[in-house]
Amino acid sequence: MNTLACPAPAKLNLFLHVVGRRADGYHLLQTLFRFIDLNDTLRFTLREDDEVRRLHALDRVPADQDLCVRAARLLQQETGCLLGVEIALEKHIPMGGGLGGGSSDAATTLLALNRLWQLDLPRARLMQLGLMLGADVPVFVFGDNAFAEGVGEQLQAYALPDAWYVVLCPQVMVPTAQIFSHPELTRNTISMTMRALPQGPDFRAGRMPGLRNDLQAVACRLYPAVAEHLAWLGQFAPALMSGSGACVFAEFATEAEANAVWQQLPDTMRGFVARGLYQHPLKDFCSN
Repeated sequence: MNTLACPAPAKLNLFLHVVGRRADGYHLLQTLFRFIDLNDTLRFTLREDDEVRRLHALDRVPADQDLCVRAARLLQQETGCLLGVEIALEKHIPMGGGLGGGSSDAATTLLALNRLWQLDLPRARLMQLGLMLGADVPVFVFGDNAFAEGVGEQLQAYALPDAWYVVLCPQVMVPTAQIFSHPELTRNTISMTMRALPQGPDFRAGRMPGLRNDLQAVACRLYPAVAEHLAWLGQFAPALMSGSGACVFAEFATEAEANAVWQQLPDTMRGFVARGLYQHPLKDFCSN
């Protein structure tokens, strides 16, 4: 096996609360991650030397800052692996949209190279390495929709019902650091336990009192396009922003309902319809 082609799915935050702040400045969060069937595709080709080569170019992302390259090199450093890889990325997940594309790409790189290089690291170790790359990387290695705490790395699997989502993509890139550093950001939402959430099959995004995205108000104030897209989508169902934005979404029970809304999308807006996944498509790629 010298080549692997692997998906890297996007995620939605079905709610996101900021419940505090650590002494080192990192924010403490509670959120519910859901994978959706919008994927980047990565192709990994084995090299017999130790070179890690990126075959794609991303706007404003130098090769040494590319999360896929960093993930591969981190795995080499962790294991002493003398093999290398060529990485080709077919990008579909919007960048800077709060859908976790870069984090998902990094997680898929860890999972794929763990197999391609025959390293056999357990999932827990890959999750630890993923956290060194970014707070959202561990959930993509974890492989299940999850209730998350801490900076996003403390994960408990959470069953979610079948659902479809209309996702809108305002044509702005929202810097995560700008939102988290804003003085008007709510940082004291009361913490909850997973047991306080509706039972998984009964959970409906945007329809649960008290569950919201604490980053949304700041993003809307700084980027009016986010507020405009939320207002349009909110005519049809409760709408929320994912992550730190800019993408926004609403949940529907059926594909037909979601498509009926998407077909009314104004020409000035961009978006797509996605189905919620029950687990990451590479869930079985490594041992627990």
